[in-house]
This record gives sequence, structure tokens and C-alpha cells, in this order.
Amino acid sequence: MGSIALPGLVHPHDLADDRQFSMNLARGLEVLRAFTATAPLLGNREIADRTGLPKPTVSRLTYTLTLLGYLTRDAALQKYRLGSGVLSLSHPLLASLNVRQAARPLMEQLARKTGCTVNLGMRDRADIVYVDTVRADAANLHLPDIGSTRPLLATSMGRALILGMPAAERTAILNYLKVHDRALYDQHRPAWEADLKLFAAHGFCHSRGDWQKDVHAVAVPVRLPQREQPVAMNCTLAAYRMRRDQLTREVAPLLMETVRQLEAAHGLRSTN
Repeated sequence: MGSIALPGLVHPHDLADDRQFSMNLARGLEVLRAFTATAPLLGNREIADRTGLPKPTVSRLTYTLTLLGYLTRDAALQKYRLGSGVLSLSHPLLASLNVRQAARPLMEQLARKTGCTVNLGMRDRADIVYVDTVRADAANLHLPDIGSTRPLLATSMGRALILGMPAAERTAILNYLKVHDRALYDQHRPAWEADLKLFAAHGFCHSRGDWQKDVHAVAVPVRLPQREQPVAMNCTLAAYRMRRDQLTREVAPLLMETVRQLEAAHGLRSTN
């Protein structure tokens, strides 16, 4: 998994002998992560299948999480959905992201200039998670919500985020992705290798419908001081609305200039 440890690049079972690691807490969080936008309602058996946890353990965890307000129970279906407590946890993070506050007016300006939807994202395990979005391209049928995720290697934003990291962290993430889902890694490896060259030559990444064939994008990492969690910004456009090379010739330079302004604003530019 590389020589350094990054948040989310571990499996709880690998830390079973670590006395500082709370396995019960980890299992409870795995239960919460079992719920997705496409599977918002789950029973104990379904959660057990998704997490690999024993069903009696899942039953205790769902009971506890329901009492604490992180799950709600549908008595008629005998299933659970995420509760408002989960949503409350995310607001302090979003509110305290200085880069998000600084980026918002610049993203709005960029969206107006380009007609693209402009997004800001950070890494969550093997995914990119959106922390803000300015929706200018109404023809984009895959407009992201804040908190929605995409696979790292399958998106230009995810690849830009990786490429903006120090070499050791980049290696750790790539090694994790190979182990986490080798089929997905192999599927998107050509796009990754193409963006390695493109980023080295021109400073941005380019998705030609890699995640959704009818949505194309360009993306750039935002280089912040080490105390800040790494983020990246992208511009997406519905494929049928694009002129030839519009994203790479017209949008990418504007995106890179926007990111330079963001890095310089509010003391966000790294001095390293």
C-alpha cells in the first residue's frame, strides 16, 4: 500500500491487532457507508451482505445507530435509511473548508464564461467526492449533488487530484486502487496513462466521456498548503453541446487561470 498511510487507504481487518483502533466504531461507520443513492433503504441482511459483517453484529449496530439518530427505521418494511444525524455531521466540514468559500465566486464566474458546470472535489477513499458545484450546463443529465461520488481513476477530476499530490502519496493511492478494485483500475488505466502525459505537457486532465460517455470534462488540481486537504476543480459539458476541441482549447486555459487565482487568494497558494 506504499510507504505512507493516507486517510481511507486501510481496511479495518488489517488493523485488528492495533490496540488504538476501535473496531466497533469502524464497523458502525461501515454500516453507514453501506447506504448509497441507489440503495437508500436496506435491511440487516442486505447490510450484512454489503459489509461482510455477521448479521447479529449488524443488528446491534443498526439498533444503536437508530437510537443515536444516524439511522431511521421503516417499521412496515423492517428496513433502515440514513437519518438526519449523518447530514448534520457534514455541515461543519463544508462550512470550515476555506478553499470552498474562496472558490465559489471564481467558479460562478468561470461557469458564466464557459457555459460549463464547474465542480470542486476532494478524495474519499477510492472516490472523488463533490464539495461544491455551480450548475451552468442544464443539458448535463449527470449534474452532481454535493456529497456525491465518482471513482477516482474514472474521472478527470480524480486523476487531477492524484497528479497534484506528492509522489509518495500518489504511489500510495495508486497501489490502493489496484488492490481495491483491480478490474476498475485496469479499465481506466489507459485514461490515466494518457492524462499523465497530458498533465506533464499542458497542466490539466481530460475526460472524453470516461465515466459517462455523454459528459466530457477537463480538470486541474488546486495546490494548497499541506495543512489543507487536497482538492481539484473541473469543468463539465454535455458532449453534444461541444464544439470540436472546445474543452481543451478554450475551457482548459480559463480553468487553469481560475485555479491560479484561487491559489493566490486568501493565502491559499503553497509556499513549498
